[in-house]
Amino acid sequence: MLDIGGQDMKCIKLKGGVVENVLLNEACSSGCGSFIENFANSLGFTAKDFAKEALFARHPVDLGTRCTVFMNSNVKQAQKEGAQVSDISAGLAYSVIKNALFKVIKLADARELGSHVVVQGGTFYNQAVLRAFESIAGVEATCPDISGIMGAFGVALLARQRYRGQPTSMLSLEEIQSLTYTTTAARCGGCANNCMLTVNVFPGGRRHVTGNRCEKGLGGRGTAKDVPNLFAYKRQRLFDYAPLEEQDAPRGVIGIPRVLNLYENFPFWATFFRKLGFRVVLSPFSDRNLYALGMESIPSESECYPAKLAHGHVQWLVEQGVKTIFHPCVFYEKQETPAAQNHFNCPIVVSYPENLKNNVEAVADGDVCYIRPFMAFTSEKIAADKLVSECRKEWNIPEPEVRMAVKAAWAEQQKAKADVRAAGQAALDWMEQKGKRGIVLAGRPYHVDPEINHGIPELIASYGLAVLTEDSLPIDFDPQRPIRVVDQWVYHSRLYSAAEFILKREDLELIQLNSFGCGLDAVTTDQVNEILEGSGKLYTVLKIDEVNNLGAARIRIRSLLAAMNMRRENRITASPQPIAYARKEFTEEMFRQGYTILCPQMSPIHFELLEPVFAKHGFKIEVLDNDNRTAIDTGLKYVNNDACFPSITVVGQIMEAVLSGRYDTNKLAIIMSQTGGCCRASNYVGFIRRALDKANLSHIPVISLNANGMEKNSGFKLSPALLLDAAHAVVYGDLFMRCLYRVRPYEIEPGSANALHEQWKQICIDQLVHKKGSYKQVCRGIVEAFDTFPIREDLKKPRVGVVGEILVKYMPLANNHLVELLEKEGAEAVVPDLLDFMNYCLYGNQYLYENLGDRWSTALVGKLGVAAIRALRKPALDALKKSRRFDLPMPIEQVAKLAKPFLSIGNQYGEGWFLTGEMAELLMTDTPNIVCIQPFACLPNHVVGKGVIKQLKKAYPSANIVAVDYDPGASEVNQLNRIKLMLSTAKKNLEG
Repeated sequence: MLDIGGQDMKCIKLKGGVVENVLLNEACSSGCGSFIENFANSLGFTAKDFAKEALFARHPVDLGTRCTVFMNSNVKQAQKEGAQVSDISAGLAYSVIKNALFKVIKLADARELGSHVVVQGGTFYNQAVLRAFESIAGVEATCPDISGIMGAFGVALLARQRYRGQPTSMLSLEEIQSLTYTTTAARCGGCANNCMLTVNVFPGGRRHVTGNRCEKGLGGRGTAKDVPNLFAYKRQRLFDYAPLEEQDAPRGVIGIPRVLNLYENFPFWATFFRKLGFRVVLSPFSDRNLYALGMESIPSESECYPAKLAHGHVQWLVEQGVKTIFHPCVFYEKQETPAAQNHFNCPIVVSYPENLKNNVEAVADGDVCYIRPFMAFTSEKIAADKLVSECRKEWNIPEPEVRMAVKAAWAEQQKAKADVRAAGQAALDWMEQKGKRGIVLAGRPYHVDPEINHGIPELIASYGLAVLTEDSLPIDFDPQRPIRVVDQWVYHSRLYSAAEFILKREDLELIQLNSFGCGLDAVTTDQVNEILEGSGKLYTVLKIDEVNNLGAARIRIRSLLAAMNMRRENRITASPQPIAYARKEFTEEMFRQGYTILCPQMSPIHFELLEPVFAKHGFKIEVLDNDNRTAIDTGLKYVNNDACFPSITVVGQIMEAVLSGRYDTNKLAIIMSQTGGCCRASNYVGFIRRALDKANLSHIPVISLNANGMEKNSGFKLSPALLLDAAHAVVYGDLFMRCLYRVRPYEIEPGSANALHEQWKQICIDQLVHKKGSYKQVCRGIVEAFDTFPIREDLKKPRVGVVGEILVKYMPLANNHLVELLEKEGAEAVVPDLLDFMNYCLYGNQYLYENLGDRWSTALVGKLGVAAIRALRKPALDALKKSRRFDLPMPIEQVAKLAKPFLSIGNQYGEGWFLTGEMAELLMTDTPNIVCIQPFACLPNHVVGKGVIKQLKKAYPSANIVAVDYDPGASEVNQLNRIKLMLSTAKKNLEG
């Protein structure tokens, strides 16, 4: 049953007459009926007449599935391009349904809806929306002619069902007609949330209160005092550390912001600094005033609310006169799940101190010392080794004293965790004694912050349910592994283990808190959902951000309670199933049988050289050429829509090809690169497997192309000869990109530069496959051919660097053909080499060894790898050095040196410090104009892209940098306008 109302969307799945699952739109509720009605009125139509127009549309406009802010831009552009009202109306109807199917229900196949579908809600009075649903879903829906008031009928039926002769409290019609009331505003004051209430007072002293996040509301039913609430307990346990008095703190005052990873590790830091003789000043719990305090320094509007709040906490410490602030960048947490593949923090938690350093004015100007060491809690020794070095550098504290403080702090940290688990066991005992049920409200450590969780724990407790955290469960078993996703983040490992624990208990359900803008939860939410629903348990996710209107959350929780009660009444119980995931391996037999291996496109200028190389060495690899809008639409069906644009694009390319009928799916495999880094890119392989599972094609193996041994396939082995040929192909691709983009904007004869590229591309393939000529000769030939290519020598155009997330940077589909756009608008595009990204991945290994406890062999591999790339590139570099037109790429050591004033080399996730270094390199080499492109809500780019622009502009006054987000629903017009504005400035600077 799909309900689309004026303000929200709901999908209820029933099985055997019982509610099996309830889904609601998780964040913004715009884009439903009220938006269509308002838009119709703005054009002078009634909603009814506007809907009629849609029924006769010839070319419905594709308006995407983003919120109304973005959709308005798309509509205005469509109007400029001459779209008819009918086409816009139909486009809006399609958008509402796509939002419902792909974002709320997360539908991949219409068969998932079943054969009986009921639609209701006021929006379905719009016959165009109904038709759009039936068209996209491929089903004939039942739509009652009273769809807008079905909820009212349902309430009446429930009232009749539950009526046992009791008198009604409803007023008579006469009393209703003469009803009077007064309205006042007040603060609740019942807890730290201090909700702003609207109190409606009716005759007889009766009141109705709104605005309350829990059921308390000025004397109403509140949280029962004896109901366990682990959120409240954990808040108190984590931060109940009295600071030293000033006279007892010989080393002075140190400020710590109560944000992000401090919600995990504060017991350690409180003990550590106390033992060393520091007085710790901790910022208060978050509230709206604290948020407002730091708003001016937030560099990215699309980052998560917990990150945004950090700015206010630091500013609060500054305004208290604190001159030294300590905020560590914790790269690795202590591994808690033995079989997990790694123990990272998420990129925001790891690196957000870097963003604060670059954007909070007092810190950036040097008025406050902001100490932010990159470190690891892998073990007590690794933490101590780093802190010995840090304390010697900052305060000259003797090593023995530091190690003793670490020992005490490590013990206290473990004790705090044990206390939380003991409190969790006590809550479970209470449930058993009282015959009560509980909710595991799972999330990240910072979700304990009352401003971030918006009082949801208290709301749940007010219904008489015990509230537990994911780390409070007394898990006494080894969690099953492997699972489908790469289990590499410590907090998320807890989520999966908590879900497995809940499978075994009928008195527990799980609700997952998900901060809006958290890209990693595109990974975690699907995995937790699979664990729970695979065993017949319910799954609920609440998406929360700075908007504290919890109407949708309240509906979700009440719906969950209703489903729990209905299941209990009908004696429906869970049936725990194994959660370990068995992947399909690519075997030697598959290789011998000549399986076709599909490879998604990323950089055409490189990949068209790599395909023949793999064919030469016996692999039937096909690089997909379906980099078009159809691929993106397919990706939206198969990937969690919170996933980044690159993952949607990659999975879309693959699934469009797999489902096209062009291939024998029994002799098909897929290959995808996998870095193992701490951003979500390591889970592309998991995304692909999930998509294949949903399409009932789990027998197709997915090959992980990696250099770290994450997965191995007996049928996919790369020989040294293949690796060398592939490396040469990448060097050729980099040369083409450097040379072609340099001359094409100035060509005298249109198309001649591309023709020259095609000519030399074939020469490269002949050299790689048939060994015609030498690698050195071809490198020299490419550079000489483009160096003597006839161009307009008198013409000068602004040079524009293109940097950003790797796939968006190199793939024309993902960046809306940015290089072509820049050339069309009268600029010269400068795109850094692909091989430099590999340099970056290797160069950082030394830092991991020296600062984060990685093995010495990691550092050795990095050094040898950088040296090998330098030797491999030498023929190309020598040729470029002799040219008159072309620049050489900077050595990776120099790029790192340029990045260090802005970021630590510890920023190793996504493009990390390298993105900042690339921008600095461009600014140093006559390319002051830069387009920094990233997927919408890409976590690393909040820090290493948008987060450094302010300081880059300060260090390089000529810098003209624009940040542009890309995703499936982004407005191309908005992107184009931002780029054109940057180009306008670039042209003025060039002329003047």
